[in-house]
Amino acid sequence: MSVKKTLGLPAGKLIAIAGLAGLLAGGAAIYVKESLSGNATGAVASADPAACPLAAARAEAITPFSKGQVAAMRTVDEHRPLPELVFDGPDGKKKTIADFAGKTLLVNLWATWCVPCREEMPALNALEKDLGSDRFEVVAINIDTGDDEKPKTFLDETKVHELAYYRDASMGVFNTLKKEGLAFGLPVTLLMDDKGCLISAMNGPAAWDSEDAKALINAALAVPKS
Repeated sequence: MSVKKTLGLPAGKLIAIAGLAGLLAGGAAIYVKESLSGNATGAVASADPAACPLAAARAEAITPFSKGQVAAMRTVDEHRPLPELVFDGPDGKKKTIADFAGKTLLVNLWATWCVPCREEMPALNALEKDLGSDRFEVVAINIDTGDDEKPKTFLDETKVHELAYYRDASMGVFNTLKKEGLAFGLPVTLLMDDKGCLISAMNGPAAWDSEDAKALINAALAVPKS
């Protein structure tokens, strides 16, 4: 599937947008509206390197694969577990990243009012269809406020059915990541290892159905477990 068909943007332009989004920390208005609502706590948790002893090595191993369509995915300065991110699962029950222990995760925040997010969702759906397993999952969390009608209608219309329906109508997950210095706008995507440790992050869209994206995820899965 070509980038132009999936995301409606030429590859070069898409990469430029994604890279620019990752650099412009103050430019959140491009992708997201501000919100002070949500379940985020006021304090930012301090990094604990001892909690993620293998994360730096994992990040180093996959760095060569952050190129092409996923060139904007960059390793973070501090590899650590994140503060608790609380969101609703498909059954409506609360979930956290800890519930996915043992899986490498690509966590993505999206909303129906975010045009790049809408264009990116079919690509994330294709990535989950190709690589989703008991070792890897795309965890796409919708942060529309209000009820489920708009996001569910969008997913049905675009035939995005491989992704489990995760939801945070409070925008608390976004606000927590913003306080952590990880979310400058939407979409935002995090790569987390099977221990729940943050490896790398990206602000802006990417062609997640591309060979570059699949090579990145396969590299992350190839890193030996502890």
